[in-house]
Amino acid sequence: MDYDVIYIGSGNASWQGGRFLRKEGLKILIIEENLYGGACANRGCNSKAILDAPYEIKSLVDNYEGVGKSGDFDVDWPSLMKLKRQRIAGMSIFLDRKFDEYDLDVAHGKGIIIDEHTVQVGEKQFTTDKIVICTGLKPVIPDINGSEYLHDSNDFLDIEELPKHAIIIGAGFVGMEFASILAEAGFSADIIIRGDMALKYFHQPYVQRVIDILKEKNIKFHFNQTVKEVINNLEIDNPEDRVLNIACAQNSDEYLRDPMAKVNNIPHENGFTVNCESGLSLTGDYVIAAMGRTANVEDIGLENVGLTYTKNGIKVNGHLQTDVPNIYASGDVADTGIAKLVTVAIHQSKYLSKELLGGADEITYPAIPAVAYTIPRIATVGVPAYVADESEEYEVHTIKYGKSYSAVLKNDMTAEAKVIVDKDLQIVGAEILAADAENVANMFAFIINKKITLEELDYMIYTFPSSSSVCLYKLHNIHYDL
Repeated sequence: MDYDVIYIGSGNASWQGGRFLRKEGLKILIIEENLYGGACANRGCNSKAILDAPYEIKSLVDNYEGVGKSGDFDVDWPSLMKLKRQRIAGMSIFLDRKFDEYDLDVAHGKGIIIDEHTVQVGEKQFTTDKIVICTGLKPVIPDINGSEYLHDSNDFLDIEELPKHAIIIGAGFVGMEFASILAEAGFSADIIIRGDMALKYFHQPYVQRVIDILKEKNIKFHFNQTVKEVINNLEIDNPEDRVLNIACAQNSDEYLRDPMAKVNNIPHENGFTVNCESGLSLTGDYVIAAMGRTANVEDIGLENVGLTYTKNGIKVNGHLQTDVPNIYASGDVADTGIAKLVTVAIHQSKYLSKELLGGADEITYPAIPAVAYTIPRIATVGVPAYVADESEEYEVHTIKYGKSYSAVLKNDMTAEAKVIVDKDLQIVGAEILAADAENVANMFAFIINKKITLEELDYMIYTFPSSSSVCLYKLHNIHYDL
């Protein structure tokens, strides 16, 4: 065999564990078709963090409108995009060097499984004892007329100028996070949702609070709608039809009264029309498909070894093992029923290094915090509030620490948490709405996983002022039944 383990994909689901295997003497090959590091490093988490941060700051600055703020805080998107491209351009290079440092072999190209022990890259074939598939997910693009005009999250995170009026199809992480950026930038958007809720995995009362904030900033929501087609208005041959198409979508009296009035001066933001099956029509200058992600496993040779998959990925057992005993799947491409987050991918990759070194018990997961980086943020960890509300085993306590301590929370009045406790008053879950909900969620994850009691929390001393200290202080009310 050429290698002990071949990873197809170079994201966190592969190299995080692969380095430990190499340290134990196993020979490792990582195959990557695109940039080293995968989606999170090059097209997802890092890019979003860089582009989101100034708008997060702008929102905090706006908290002082009329009570300390002087002048305007504007974000210069072109220079911000330049920074993002500089930072992201170095990620793949950085990881390539890290792979050298860890003594991990790499092969650049598409990895195709030929049989249970052979993977081909270009003209070369490599043999291996075990294969780990880590190809992740890819954006869903619906099969509709005009799908070629749709942009995915990769496109938006590399756009030269923000659209003045976007149409966003979907209200999951991507759709709602992008809507927050557009809202803070002072632009408008229409969000089309197939079902009756946004961010369905998060606490819906908090989701509604974010929706209300976005609505105030010119973001419109259209629930229970299915997109039928996308039309490029600028490609309509007849100018009268072009203007009429825009008029119908806008239901604009101005256009309907004088359809030829703007034939030679059609606003850029009316470049595209999105038609829904219900008859709803919307116009905008940029259309984003934010309809989730699906398994990125096409043309990698699964059929050669009899493996099948669904949109959720490749089915694996509790050892991340597929139906072919020496082939495993790790990260987002693995259908485990667990949240598809980069943190989960790292956890699985590290587990798999132990499994491949001689076997391990089935993988277990701690309470996993998840965050929607809307403005403000929404986070969840552990037992969700909707489960607690339907069970006699739990109690839900609401902590409005923003209203109580806005003076030390950068005037963030929104900060609130719902803390779920069991009959022994042990914290088992939390829902958070706050400007820094991600940090508060990490705090609760530590409390839940380490089973720290309310009495122990009450004994500790914390830094003040800080969001964690005031949130923790409000937990005293549960401890003392106040």
